[in-house]
Amino acid sequence: MRITGYRTLTTSQEWGRPVGDANGVFADGVTTVPIVVVETDEGITGVGLGPHGDIESIFAAIHGEDPRAVTALYDRMLRQTFKAGHAGSVFGTIGALDTALWDIKAQAAGQPLWRLLGGRDRRVPAYASGLDIGLSDDELVAAYEVYARHGLRAAKLKGGLDVERDRDRLHLVREVLTAAHGRRPGLMLDVNEAWTRKQAVRHVCELERTLDLVWVEEPVRRWDAEGLAVVGRGIRASVATGENLTGLEQYRPLIAAAAVDVVQTAAVWGVTHFLRVSALAHAYDLPVSPIGNSPVGLLHAATSVPNHLVSELQDLHAPVGISFDLHVEDGAFVLGDSPGLGVTVAEEEIRASRRRPVTPTADGPNVRPERAGRRLLAVADGVYAKPRPHVTALPDAPAYTHDGVPSAARP
Repeated sequence: MRITGYRTLTTSQEWGRPVGDANGVFADGVTTVPIVVVETDEGITGVGLGPHGDIESIFAAIHGEDPRAVTALYDRMLRQTFKAGHAGSVFGTIGALDTALWDIKAQAAGQPLWRLLGGRDRRVPAYASGLDIGLSDDELVAAYEVYARHGLRAAKLKGGLDVERDRDRLHLVREVLTAAHGRRPGLMLDVNEAWTRKQAVRHVCELERTLDLVWVEEPVRRWDAEGLAVVGRGIRASVATGENLTGLEQYRPLIAAAAVDVVQTAAVWGVTHFLRVSALAHAYDLPVSPIGNSPVGLLHAATSVPNHLVSELQDLHAPVGISFDLHVEDGAFVLGDSPGLGVTVAEEEIRASRRRPVTPTADGPNVRPERAGRRLLAVADGVYAKPRPHVTALPDAPAYTHDGVPSAARP
């Protein structure tokens, strides 16, 4: 089998509500989902969800190769970008191609990827993550009631701009999950690098007067090993970080400084990257947690690593034109038996889709605000939505269905 070509597509994730974090909000709730499809001479194609910037030069490293040599081809792609470096969207392109190759390898073997990688249990524990900083209190409650109905007992909220709003919102979600399940839920706060070291300790210690937080995510800049360690020593909660780190060389200083308690890796960086980071973390008895809206590749890989803790579940709907052979029930992703990743791409549906994501603006979460880390006072009326009464509850839609059967109807 040989790799013969690739094609790229772009679809969208349509949340039906505002989504964002401390850095900004997409008011229309539409985000871009790039797709890479890798072709072979035997008719098997693999799918990777991730960027395709500079893909022509990166693809040259794997063109004509046997796609089943996945880890060796991953290293070839890294070497292909040696001079310019492999961070950012380049690393994302490598990750998308890598995920597509794992998809091909498992399809060729006639097995779901989780089984090929040595997984035993197809259930992957999940936590709810609503990208919810733009929601009013009523909308926040409605959103997490839907997650609770799918068995989610842990939730990660976006925050970091106003300690009182963060405390109130965390209490609201705690009440929702406690009412649904009758036991104390897990609560996390993600501030997306919005604080200085002292701000982080002050903010979290104030929250911890009335809340038990499992972790605080990216409290300071991603590369600040000393700062992350300072925060970790100053609070009770764990420090989680890693979703924006690209390569083992960026994890080593953080682990060496005891600066991270929960090691994260983003789905966009690929399966091989996750497996290597997991092995590094395991050597230090640290848990790993995949991040991403459609982390299907890492969900398969998570079944095979001994230190997986929990995986992020964002939108319960798949992107436009994409379906996954998995569903959500009892607080877990449940992977199917389709060979490969179990991802189906309806290319005609994507091309015919009328709604296209708008070009990212300067006030969206993709752009770091000018005063991030230099705010003297709380941003009460900035990114956070003001409470609004009489909000219609968000729909309890079927979660991640492959064959049209709602997850609630599955055995």
